[in-house]
Order: sequence, then C-alpha cells, then structure tokens
Amino acid sequence: MIVFPNCKINLGLHILRKRDDGFHDLETVFFPINFTEVLEVITNPASHPDMEFTATGLQVAGSSSDNLCIKAYQLLKKYLPELPGIKIHLHKAIPTGAGLGGGSADAAFMLKLLNDKFRLNLSTPQLLNYSLQLGSDCPFFIINKPCFATGRGERLEEIPLDLSAYKIVLINPNIHVNTGWAFSQIRPALPKRNLKEIVSQPIATWKNELVNDFEEVVFAAHPRIKMIKEELYRQGALYAAMSGSGSTVFGIFNKATPIAPSGNDYFQKIIN
Repeated sequence: MIVFPNCKINLGLHILRKRDDGFHDLETVFFPINFTEVLEVITNPASHPDMEFTATGLQVAGSSSDNLCIKAYQLLKKYLPELPGIKIHLHKAIPTGAGLGGGSADAAFMLKLLNDKFRLNLSTPQLLNYSLQLGSDCPFFIINKPCFATGRGERLEEIPLDLSAYKIVLINPNIHVNTGWAFSQIRPALPKRNLKEIVSQPIATWKNELVNDFEEVVFAAHPRIKMIKEELYRQGALYAAMSGSGSTVFGIFNKATPIAPSGNDYFQKIIN
C-alpha cells in the first residue's frame, strides 16, 4: 500500500503560556499543502516477522531508528502485537527542520496506512490519541483539513478556509532552526485577537494582523530568513510569513502573479 504524506503551513502562531509539563499552550491555524512524500508498506513473509526500513530522497540527520514511521509502527505493535512484520520505504521530499511538519505527516500517515492495510478498525479518536504520543503536530495530519489548533496543537477545530483561488510559494534557505531553542527565546503572551477571526477576513488584511510569534527571534538569529519574507512581498505576495518555528517561508499570491526563481542555495516549491 502506498500513501502520500503532505506538509502543512501555519497561518499565524501565538505562544500563549508555558505549561507545568514543559510544553507550551499555543494557537495556530494549520493548513495542508499539496506537497508530498511517498510512503510504501508491504507485508513481510510470516517467516520474517521483523520490520525493515529503507529511505531515498532527501537525507535526514540522525539514526534511521529515530524515524517517526518506525516509531509509529512500534507504537501500534506495542498495543497490537498481532501486527505482522513489514517493509517500509519512505521517499523523503519535504525538507526537515523546516516548519512544514514532514516528519509529523509521515507518522500520522503511517498510522492511517497500518489501520487501513491491516483492517485494525481504529477510530479517528484512537488514531488522534496514538498520533499525539508521536508528536504535537501529528494529530493535525490525521484530520488533514484546515484547522484552528490550541493546546499543544492537538485540540483541533475544522474551519472553512479555502485557498484554492491562489498559488502558494514555499522557500526554504537550507537553515535548520532548532524548535527547542526557538521556544526558549519566546516570551509567551495572550494575543489581542483570535487567529480564527483573523483568517476569516480577506487575505489583504492578513499582512498587518496575522503574526507568527517565532519570526522576531528567528529573524534576529537568521536575517536571511527575514530577507526571503521581504522578497516575497516585493514580488507581490498578498501575505507572506514563516511557517512554524522555521525556516521555511511561504507567500500567498494571485495565480496570475509571476514568481521569480529563488537562488541556487534555496529550495523553492510553487503550489498552484
């Protein structure tokens, strides 16, 4: 069975407070983007009950044992020991450490794939619970529709947000922003307005109201990321922002607006 995990962008991101458990309460709007990886699972023969993992595409730092596809399988195997051995192949296309949620998407899609392939009959609430054990962004990819998110990002409310009339440009400068560091630099504060209200307004109003709290600290540490946002506005973006804790910056454009290619050191993807 083959599935295609997609990425996301954050339309605004407010860090509200630090919790006693070490996490932060936040609010954001998750929006799915049709830029995907490829995840395939086949069943191993009964004589080979173990799990095997291979990967192609973009290189991921660290040990393959830390891959969230593997962790998703191991999590379900812990509760459902009857799961057979499998072979997993992931073709990685979404940059890592980029604020696009590629690893979280892989984990969530892996849970859904295993549920469908082996007819586990897990409900959506069960899948959401398992996915949260793998990462705060993972539950979003179980639903995979525009959502207003609160808590750690796991409390999800679907919202009617349609951006199909626009094109979205993703630019990643190949800078890895450590999420833990980014959170440590933030001074949590309650926002003046709810993000759900802001994104219900015309996109032309977002530039002055829709804010990602991480931008100030990340831009100070990495001015090149700030320059990308400024360049997207120079090229005619209706709205531009950093996604998550970075380093990817996205711009929302009218479909007729021409987009100049980014520099050779940057990764660029245009979603029409």
